[in-house]
Amino acid sequence: MMKRSRKPAVAGSFYPSDSGVLRTTVETLLAEATGQHGGAPLALIAPHAGYIYSGPVAASAYACLHAFRERYRRVVLLGPAHRVALRGIALPDVEAFETPLGAIPLDRAAMDELDDPEVDFDDAAHRREHSLEVQLPFLQVVLDHFSLLPLLVGATTPKAVARVIDRLWTPPDTLVVISTDLSHYLPYAEARRRDSATCRAIETLDGGELHGPDACGAAPLRGLLLAARRRGLTARTLDLRNSGDTAGDRAQVVGYGAWILTEDETCANAA
Repeated sequence: MMKRSRKPAVAGSFYPSDSGVLRTTVETLLAEATGQHGGAPLALIAPHAGYIYSGPVAASAYACLHAFRERYRRVVLLGPAHRVALRGIALPDVEAFETPLGAIPLDRAAMDELDDPEVDFDDAAHRREHSLEVQLPFLQVVLDHFSLLPLLVGATTPKAVARVIDRLWTPPDTLVVISTDLSHYLPYAEARRRDSATCRAIETLDGGELHGPDACGAAPLRGLLLAARRRGLTARTLDLRNSGDTAGDRAQVVGYGAWILTEDETCANAA
């Protein structure tokens, strides 16, 4: 029996609820995106605030997919749980995620086969969560046909997250996306210092000292960095700003960054 789909929770607040306006908004953000584009991404890290604040930064990550839009058939999307106190990692027990741009089918086969002690089905954790939802319109605009495997990460270890990522990360047709903002509600100059340190940690694939004050998605982020380090990947910064740069005052800002993870060119050429 067909299960229900997850309806949008933050359409009309974090991003436009009208499908035409939403598509135009995302297409404009992508067209205006700047950043270094290189080889095919194996993973992206992007922020998840309202589009007026973090949309330009997120777009710099998703713009890297343009040349490879036919490559990806599945997106493994991980983000932090904001609305529900969650232990472990939560999957939704539905068949699709909806946005104003339409429904995205979930990879139910992989979800049902994901036998891990840290993973369980929990619709309540997903119902009002924005960290995954705000990434979806970007994916719908920039990719062709893909299925989604959405994971909300609560209290768990980087090793557990990396273990789950490793089981699902099957290049070249699977893209991993980590949804996280950076520092929260610091003065502008202090936020820039803290976010620059987080940026260096990501670029060196060393998330050992990253915690909640550095990135609200520190748990999925640290898991990705651990898995990426094992695979010998390279992380490059595409954009690093905060709400004081995009659409807010500078007394208290939220940090945003975008990164692309690719195969190390030296290792690839040697192979």
